[in-house]
Amino acid sequence: MTLFLQTLISGLNLGSIYALIALGYTMVYGIAKMLNFAHGDVIMIGAYSIIVSVYQMKMPGIVAILISVVLCALLGVLIEFLAYKPLRKAQPLAVLITAIGVSYFLQNAALLIFGSEQKSFPTSIVHLPAVTLGEVRIEGNTLMTLAVTALIMVALTLFIGKTKMGKAMRAVSEDKEAAELMGISANRTISMTFAIGSALAAVASLFYGATYTYITPTTGSMPGIKAFTAAVFGGIGSIPGAMLGGILLGTIEQFAKAYISTAMSDAVVFAVLVLVLVVRPTGLLGKKIREKV
Repeated sequence: MTLFLQTLISGLNLGSIYALIALGYTMVYGIAKMLNFAHGDVIMIGAYSIIVSVYQMKMPGIVAILISVVLCALLGVLIEFLAYKPLRKAQPLAVLITAIGVSYFLQNAALLIFGSEQKSFPTSIVHLPAVTLGEVRIEGNTLMTLAVTALIMVALTLFIGKTKMGKAMRAVSEDKEAAELMGISANRTISMTFAIGSALAAVASLFYGATYTYITPTTGSMPGIKAFTAAVFGGIGSIPGAMLGGILLGTIEQFAKAYISTAMSDAVVFAVLVLVLVVRPTGLLGKKIREKV
């Protein structure tokens, strides 16, 4: 029973990290209808930013986190402006190839700047004392990750549903041309979407680094792929779906490692995804979109 509970807690921690990353994916896809596969590498940039700020610039942890959030938000806007904006009316395949190219560019730029060796992440900036319930130990960082992820999901839901910018995002998502006729700047709205999504990547980098402690230029690749899987699992374009998909994906992965095989855990995760999509192609909370003719 203790193993089951510890595995569940570990899965919730990992799932919360996936959910944070998936929220960025689902924001960009839900508004701009683009799959930003460079999103995982923005996480890597955010982690390196915190490392440099703390170890080399000797800044307090909270300042390093704020710098990382601002830097990643600006990077997201820059990526959108240079790589995706010229392709607004291009075929989806062209956008996909460009996203992969941006991902490799960021990885190789980090390799040139920071080298290939692992960099230690300053885990002390988010260290909280553990809580012990009987034989079950819950790390403080796990509780913080769950709380922050839930808070961000609620804040994003309220932002999209209640604010003027959120309503503009929904309008652009529904019909970009009609939104522009109503006076909404599609360019500014999409740039804001990329900024928010990339800022969420910076928050995800904080908890990822605190959990796994070491960062390399390829750190963001696999978490990015799994977070995209989580967004599809929950229903890409749905904010609660991204949260649900991330939590389920992380939990399934940890249980597969504990009870089946570490080597087979990824295969189990993707097999479950395939089964879910066979039964429900739009994901668990996704809605079927009717195309206009």
